[in-house]
Amino acid sequence: MKRHHLGRWWAPVAAVALVLAGAGAADARPAPAPADTGTLAASPGCGKTPTLRSGTHTIQSSGKNRSFILSVPDNYNNTTQHRLIFGFHWWGGTAEQVASGGSDGDVYAHYGLRRLANNTAIFVAPQGISNGWANSGGEDVTFTDDMIRRIENDLCVDTTQRFSLGFSYGGAMSYALACARATTFRAVAAIAAPGPISGCSGGTQPFAYMGIHGIGDNIGAGRGLRDRFVRNNGCTAQNPPEPASGSRTHITTTYSGCRAGYPVVWAAFDGGHQQGPVDGCAGCESGARSWVKNEVWKFFTGETPAPTPTYRLRSESAGRCLDVTGANSANGTQMIVWDCHANANQQFTRAGQALQVMGKCLEAPANAGSGTRTRIWDCNGGANQQWNVNDNGTVTNVQTGLCLDVNGTANNSAVNVASCTSGSNQRWAKA
Repeated sequence: MKRHHLGRWWAPVAAVALVLAGAGAADARPAPAPADTGTLAASPGCGKTPTLRSGTHTIQSSGKNRSFILSVPDNYNNTTQHRLIFGFHWWGGTAEQVASGGSDGDVYAHYGLRRLANNTAIFVAPQGISNGWANSGGEDVTFTDDMIRRIENDLCVDTTQRFSLGFSYGGAMSYALACARATTFRAVAAIAAPGPISGCSGGTQPFAYMGIHGIGDNIGAGRGLRDRFVRNNGCTAQNPPEPASGSRTHITTTYSGCRAGYPVVWAAFDGGHQQGPVDGCAGCESGARSWVKNEVWKFFTGETPAPTPTYRLRSESAGRCLDVTGANSANGTQMIVWDCHANANQQFTRAGQALQVMGKCLEAPANAGSGTRTRIWDCNGGANQQWNVNDNGTVTNVQTGLCLDVNGTANNSAVNVASCTSGSNQRWAKA
């Protein structure tokens, strides 16, 4: 059976066998033949005709009805062993928000990893009791065990490639799994975990751990979770560099000296309690544009994702670029044209039909008429934030049918929506 590459962090098969067996470093023994390794890694569902499909499923766990949303690859093959990735929601969040990507849409589904996986992984978004992960009496860890059993009895999973991540309370739940299920999961990533609020039963074994935390967000709590695995994994103690306030960037550090197969990675960023910080943009929140999903995917798989393409929109008539006034990321900041440059307030990404910049979405205000100023706002998936980029260079708003229009040619000229004429003041080119 086909087995996915373990990635550059992951040790050879002998070390992987140690993880599964929970043995110490001195107990290393020769690796089995590749065919045997593949057979041992295969879940019971390999070769079966599946009954599970993408969507919401309910199971009994600890005497309660519990639910999860499953995302199965479009090209699922029951002889291919897939990674299994759990994404736990935040306090007050839902499984649906994780599975759908929330306001960012499909590009951020399952914390952005589903698109990066490109049909190589099965994703699970569990629903917490009262929208949290208190893990009372270990019931959420048991729920995870029950989900794994249900999924792997039906679908083909590489049992050496189970992962978990989550934001805030979901990060704490992933940390709880690192403690309690060190021989079940291969690695976890905890984003802005506020401490061990989901518990840490066990927590004495080495485990591959990634912590991501803002310097303005009780970063001591994140460091404390990280340092447990710095010790458990035998890493060289250090104070990894963290970005300065106002730097609008992040610093990722891979600890040295860790036991083979048990890396610890720490990614600190200039920001607060966020799951999708954007470099170069103070306080911006955008899963679509954030560096976080790429760093997590690289940690889990060893694969470096292709960067999300960004581009400027240059007005044909003005010869200048669509620009957020003053690089201000506040809701309601209006759009202008300005001399083209490389700063974040002119860098757009496409997420479905949304045009995103500085962690916000370009929009025409609700019920906008011809001549209404365009602006940025928190992404919400509304039709007034959806745009068609047409072959003739025009950009039309889905809700109003009006065209993106520049009123003048000088720096600071207003950008509106207006009745479409296809004039040069309504034609835009990627730059």
